[in-house]
Amino acid sequence: MRGRTPPLADRLAALREAVEVADGRLEVPELGSARTLLAKAGAREALGDATVVALAGATGSGKSTLFNALSGSEVSTPGVRRPTTGVAHATVWGADDATDRLLDWLQVPRRHRHPPEPALDGLVLLDLPDHDSVRLEHRLEVDRLVQLVDVLVWVLDPEKYADAAVHERYLLPLAGHAGVLLVVLNQVDRLDAVAARACLTDLRGLLDREGLADTPLLPVSARTGTGLGELRADLAKRVTARRAATDRLTADVRGVATALAAHCAPDGGGGVGRGEHEQLTDALAEAAGVPAVTAAVERSVRRSGTAATGWPLVRWTRKLRPDPLERLHLGQGTGDDGAVVARTSLPAAGAVQRAGVTRAVRAAREAAGEGLPQAWRDELRRTVEVSEEQLADRLDRAVAGTDLGPQRTPLWQRAVGGLQWLLALVALAGALWLLALVVLGFFQLDDVVPLPRVEGLPLPTLLLVGGLLAGALLALVARPLVGLRARRRARRAEQRLYAAVDVVAQEEVLAPMAEVREDHDRYCTAVTRAGR
Repeated sequence: MRGRTPPLADRLAALREAVEVADGRLEVPELGSARTLLAKAGAREALGDATVVALAGATGSGKSTLFNALSGSEVSTPGVRRPTTGVAHATVWGADDATDRLLDWLQVPRRHRHPPEPALDGLVLLDLPDHDSVRLEHRLEVDRLVQLVDVLVWVLDPEKYADAAVHERYLLPLAGHAGVLLVVLNQVDRLDAVAARACLTDLRGLLDREGLADTPLLPVSARTGTGLGELRADLAKRVTARRAATDRLTADVRGVATALAAHCAPDGGGGVGRGEHEQLTDALAEAAGVPAVTAAVERSVRRSGTAATGWPLVRWTRKLRPDPLERLHLGQGTGDDGAVVARTSLPAAGAVQRAGVTRAVRAAREAAGEGLPQAWRDELRRTVEVSEEQLADRLDRAVAGTDLGPQRTPLWQRAVGGLQWLLALVALAGALWLLALVVLGFFQLDDVVPLPRVEGLPLPTLLLVGGLLAGALLALVARPLVGLRARRRARRAEQRLYAAVDVVAQEEVLAPMAEVREDHDRYCTAVTRAGR
């Protein structure tokens, strides 16, 4: 239902999820406060539903006298000498084993058991040390217990009710805890009616401006008993409701969630766009040597095609030059188990290529972090700080494992090659015939063997010259077709290489960035659930 306030258990679960998401990602002090609160909530839940009320105040405010008045005996000894209260004292109504465990958890050693009083049974009243004590350990004890108790009663006096020490250090930070806070103006018996009314009006205005408009303000005199009945009635109402611990934890969760929400983007904008994605892939392709590999593929295909369609008697000369792909250990793809069977011999990326990768990664990171608070941008920077060696190794393996296309000779090239062999045999036959004629002429037997002629040209000469010229012409006609196939193969290889490099870009850079943004969104959703 819209507007329904979630129970404390749901708030704590949401806060726990936010902490788990941020753990290892954010380096902010608010996470420590959240972890402390979760530990406190778990411990407090196991210690029963007693209501822990603490009287806190400055030196001379009369809180120990008020504590004794509420307790019905002199449990905490007030005095002129300062500081007076050094450790917390406790008065317990309706004590049991659970209450003792609760006081053990609070580390309050001095305990007084009050006779049973139905209206207040379940109340644990603490008298804290002076928050302005000259002793550091006293101030630290106040700060510790202020974080643990269920209800805080701040005891002020007419002389120092506006003291900045209490308002700035304690009351202002507790603006979100108005429901578990009570302010008492003690020693009103020292003022006449007009002065007391003016003092209360001024103090009420101070509290309202500090965000504590819902916090009750009671005038009290612990010495004369004025206002003690109203104070006891307020405490009895809180004890009877058995919700003080839950209300305090709820206020704490809201406060922590508000602090954690400072690390949430105001909207869900941002993210790596197509432009940054393409820029990153291009930069990584340059660093991986994709242009060099593409050129090697074209040269290799051109070399093999020229050898297949060229004059057979000179093909062996091409074996003197190694295949460009073999020289770079490329084109072997992956084995049956998917593992790369070889590494490349490509040169390492130069300074220009490395700078291009750095710029592209920075541009992608800035796009991914657009709108994010600084803590999440710092996490993005840490996430994508992949070492150059690791990225270069991954790119090299991606290039080495890319299938650059089939290595077999196409049918038309084999047909042209076969025709070249036929023409070579024709030329060879003509050459051998002419050689035979030379030998016969040497022995003056040239008239024994007739010499056929075609259009007046000796047939052997025609076979030799025609075979050579036809072979050369066929090689010239095939060369543009070989070049066209080489360029087409190079383009397809380039597409496959870019696809392989894009996988590296996704897995090594873009996916971690996307995970950071997803974790940010999960974190903020959990923080919102905890604090609403």
